[in-house]
Amino acid sequence: MLTKYNKKVNIPDIKMLTKYSKKVNIPNIIIYFILLLIVFTSLFPVINTIAISFSSSSKAAAGVVTIYPIGFNLDSYKKILQETMFFNAFWISVKRVVLVTAMSFIITVLAAYPLSKEKKEFRSRDIYMWIFVFTMMFGPGLIPSFLNIKEFHLLGSIWALVLPNLVAPFLIILVVNFFRSLPKELDDSSSIDGAGPWQKLFKIYLPLAVPILATITLFIIVGQWNAFFDGLIYMNKTSQYPLQTYIQQMVITIDPLKFLAQGGDITKIGATVSNRTLNAAKLVVTMVPVLLIYPYLQKYFVKGIMLGSVKE
Repeated sequence: MLTKYNKKVNIPDIKMLTKYSKKVNIPNIIIYFILLLIVFTSLFPVINTIAISFSSSSKAAAGVVTIYPIGFNLDSYKKILQETMFFNAFWISVKRVVLVTAMSFIITVLAAYPLSKEKKEFRSRDIYMWIFVFTMMFGPGLIPSFLNIKEFHLLGSIWALVLPNLVAPFLIILVVNFFRSLPKELDDSSSIDGAGPWQKLFKIYLPLAVPILATITLFIIVGQWNAFFDGLIYMNKTSQYPLQTYIQQMVITIDPLKFLAQGGDITKIGATVSNRTLNAAKLVVTMVPVLLIYPYLQKYFVKGIMLGSVKE
């Protein structure tokens, strides 16, 4: 009777162990190892840059810094924060990102919605579509763009950084394709209920388009935050530079006479702050805003809000 009881108890345990052993097999372990290797390879440059920014100049120059700081110090960040123009450049970049994101978002949606309609509803659809495609493939060039900004007297203005970036044909095409992928029954049923174009856009299309709208918003924010070349050619003064242009142009400037007057050793200038540690600190500072925004928008990329939107 005891043997019979043991068999009844052990049989489920054996089945569970067999089922578990099938799930944790060698192919799965290999896949997990490869994925972890890819994650580490992707994160290592970021971790290494952060470690270098907090390390001493000599250790960073020797190339011994890997994933943790050696000779920990905050001198590189202090050097950045001592620059009063740094905060001004940061504020200019924030204004640029906010203005371009808000205005480009509106233009992209308002352009994509009519272009997503059929040709019988919007006869000139193909003409406008080809115009956007043409401008995406053939840009105006640097000199014509500069002369155009100059003719409108925008040099040195924040609008020189904003207006040329408002229309993004690639993003418009992305939103057009998403709108066209929505079920036609949604549009037809709303028309039967008496909804107009604006009601369809705000009550049907935009709520269902949250993933693609989050995607284009992220594209705009990252693109505008990282842009530096237009600030270099359109701005007249260093005080007008956005953050990326300012950081790209910023160099270490130490006054030897002032350093000696404070009792410093001229042979130790740059001992704690070097171009390598300072450049690493610049990269860390510029990464922080994007790293804060990206996780918030990322959750919309995989959100299946269209499931169950149409029931036949």
